Amino acid sequence: MRPGFSLWLDVLRALAALTVLAGHFAHVRFTRGDYFVLREINIASDAVIVFFVLSGCVIAYAAERDGSLGRFAFNRLTRVWSVVLPALVATVIFDAIGYRADPSAYPVDYYQPQTLIDMFGRGLSFTNEWQGLGFDRLRLGTNGPLWSLSYEVAFYAIFGIAMFLPRAQQIALIGCLAVFVGLPILALFPAWALGVLVWRLVRDGAPLSLRRAWIWAVGAPMMLVALKVAGVADALSTLTAQAVAPASHHMLLAYSDEVLWNTVIALFVALHLIGAARIAEAPAFAIPDPMVRGIRYVAGASFSLYVMHYPTLHLLDATLPETMTGRDFWLLGLTLAVCFASAHAFERPLKRIRQAVLPLLRPAARPREAR
Repeated sequence: MRPGFSLWLDVLRALAALTVLAGHFAHVRFTRGDYFVLREINIASDAVIVFFVLSGCVIAYAAERDGSLGRFAFNRLTRVWSVVLPALVATVIFDAIGYRADPSAYPVDYYQPQTLIDMFGRGLSFTNEWQGLGFDRLRLGTNGPLWSLSYEVAFYAIFGIAMFLPRAQQIALIGCLAVFVGLPILALFPAWALGVLVWRLVRDGAPLSLRRAWIWAVGAPMMLVALKVAGVADALSTLTAQAVAPASHHMLLAYSDEVLWNTVIALFVALHLIGAARIAEAPAFAIPDPMVRGIRYVAGASFSLYVMHYPTLHLLDATLPETMTGRDFWLLGLTLAVCFASAHAFERPLKRIRQAVLPLLRPAARPREAR
């Protein structure tokens, strides 16, 4: 992957993580509705779809580099477990402390306590949003954002099977997996798969003039904003509701209840990325090293930002005095501090974690036979 395109993916990854945080920070229960416009335009949900497209692109690149299903599975699982396990531990501890301090800060719609078996069993298997055979959805304490990892890991599995296994095994295993994960997850797979398409077009050098690249890179986000302002997102949500009536599209599709709008977002993000990849090839757009380091630093904490911010916001909301001066500043600042500290401890040392784990998975070398 070219350095310029890689850097732009990091820019988008950092912005998406911060956007999700901002969207959740704007909840009335945290900040009285002072920033509720961010909730009204639903930026947090839209940013998750940006994550999905970025993920499809990066995972397709990583799979080619990995070269085998075993290596692919090892790299994907160590990546998610190294961050999600500490996040689950923190969620259990933070929820217990915060709920004891102020139960009113934990409304039932946003806090569902689970047994440790369910919390870690469903959380670390990423089955908390599966709705297929034998599965029910499960909110993991206050850590609602973990829903998207249940989707992502299912997408990794589908892609890994399709990438590395023979056709007959692909059909059987993907069919079985589809039965278990359920309709909501499958509904957003095309959005994630658009990221895979982006990578393959970028890798193969899609014939795109610099002029057209600028049109796609700049025009696609502008078009998304225009469609949002024009009410297309609401219209597509209404269309979805009518299509599945008399069933509730919220109940039937869960976090995929905006599937049509989400697919539109994914399409325009894909166009943007293809254009940005072409622009990034131009040496005239080199970025100063200090800025590059800053971008990489924030992007290197994006996963921790995503999985740690919600339980941290709830804990701080329960424990910070309502009348304290600059409460919103402290709420946001301390949340960021906890997330970046978690990234420093668990996300950034991924290479060392893998080096420590890998020998445990290799069979012990056989002693040489006596001569």
